Amino acid sequence: MTSRHAVRPISIPNTGAMAGHAAQASAETQRETQRESIFYKPQGREVALFEYAFHNRLPVMIKGPTGCGKTRFVRYMAERLSRSLYTVACHDDLTAADLVGRHLIGAEGTFWSDGPLTRAVREGAICYLDEVVEARKDTTVVLHPLTDDRRILPLERTGETLQAPPGFMLVVSYNPGYQNLLKGMKPSTRQRFVAVTLGFPEPRLEVAILIGETGIESAWAELLVRIAGSLRALKDHDLEEGVSTRLLVYAATLIQAGMDPRDACLAALVEPLTDDAETIAALAEVIDATLV
Repeated sequence: MTSRHAVRPISIPNTGAMAGHAAQASAETQRETQRESIFYKPQGREVALFEYAFHNRLPVMIKGPTGCGKTRFVRYMAERLSRSLYTVACHDDLTAADLVGRHLIGAEGTFWSDGPLTRAVREGAICYLDEVVEARKDTTVVLHPLTDDRRILPLERTGETLQAPPGFMLVVSYNPGYQNLLKGMKPSTRQRFVAVTLGFPEPRLEVAILIGETGIESAWAELLVRIAGSLRALKDHDLEEGVSTRLLVYAATLIQAGMDPRDACLAALVEPLTDDAETIAALAEVIDATLV
């Protein structure tokens, strides 16, 4: 299936005010037309939940560890529902103006430039805020009118109040493992979403994902998933995060391209996890023991 609508990832970079304004102005050029169908293997009932939420105009919150497929799932659903997608990578300096829009100065004077959230509302697209807890709490308050029965977006600077069309959907994601008192989601915001938790796929499904993503032989896929299981068992002991499915795909890609399997595993499954030399050596021993 080929998407009939463009998937438009937009990243709001962590820059100063003037650079942020320039990034905002050029964001419309940062668009990718999806030419191939997004590969995604459902872990459970997340596809059905997303579709029910979309058709009933409900916002969705996706929880899960880094690299478990949250963003890919949203891209897959945008394609499945034939909606355009605006993706915003949230960070500490993200302001409400970065989402909604601002006045800019151009050659012909001052003009208003919509932010990605406003464009998604106008177009009836999906707006996806990735790692939303990284944004300041005073920024996420702008989402509240869009996440209840009003489904409106007030633009104070222009005097407009936009009514979200049926095709608009708001989706947010975050990693619960990174939450703390300073970077948690306010209850008043959390309870405006229906939510689903994604984790690392069970082994049989993860093998299928590696094969589907990279074309690697099943024996290698099974071996990589076994290595991941061993490394994930060390989480909370020697590692802050376990091996993600994304990193497994990277390892499989390198092996499929002809790289030495041990080198590929070290580069994709060990080095990204830690900078501690002793821990790297211990993880390398796990790799060697499995590859024997």
